[in-house]
Amino acid sequence: MKKDFLVCPKFEQAFQIIGKKWNGLIIEVLLSGRHHFSDISGAIPELSDRMLAARLRELEEMDIVVRHVDTGYPVQVTYTLTDKGREIQPILNEVHHWADKWFAGESNRRTN
Repeated sequence: MKKDFLVCPKFEQAFQIIGKKWNGLIIEVLLSGRHHFSDISGAIPELSDRMLAARLRELEEMDIVVRHVDTGYPVQVTYTLTDKGREIQPILNEVHHWADKWFAGESNRRTN
């Protein structure tokens, strides 16, 4: 490998968002629209509520997710993707395509 090759800092930053454990799955759930915390938690059962809350805060700070609070009774909190967050969809679509091609049948082996 050439010593003068450096990874682009913007690429690294993008990969830190998408590649951080649970972020891709959270974004995947939110691509289908606005969801309550419990909806996201239910869609990713292996993810603890504590970790989900932390990841949602991080994604909110990165302008990927918006937290909506309806102050009615009871208070309703929902999450949606920002435009920046929704633009990740083509990347996740490609990951789905790659996974379908290279991991065919592996999900069945995990559950057995």
